[in-house]
Amino acid sequence: MSRLTITLEDSLHQALKETAARQGLTIGRVIEEALQLRGIKSQKTALELLSRVRKQSQLDEADALQLAVEETRAAREA
Repeated sequence: MSRLTITLEDSLHQALKETAARQGLTIGRVIEEALQLRGIKSQKTALELLSRVRKQSQLDEADALQLAVEETRAAREA
């Protein structure tokens, strides 16, 4: 497990503590879940996902990569 120090506004920190307590979770777990909801994935997880998608789509590696780049650009522009 890695450790991370972040700086938050006092009101946001208080809201985070209250949310964690209300849900019976640690602050770290609330943050982890929030990151997952934002689509943050480890490289290993991302590569596994890409592999599964590639198999289902029947695209070769070059076409799968091109599609991923196009979709990423489209999502960033939205």
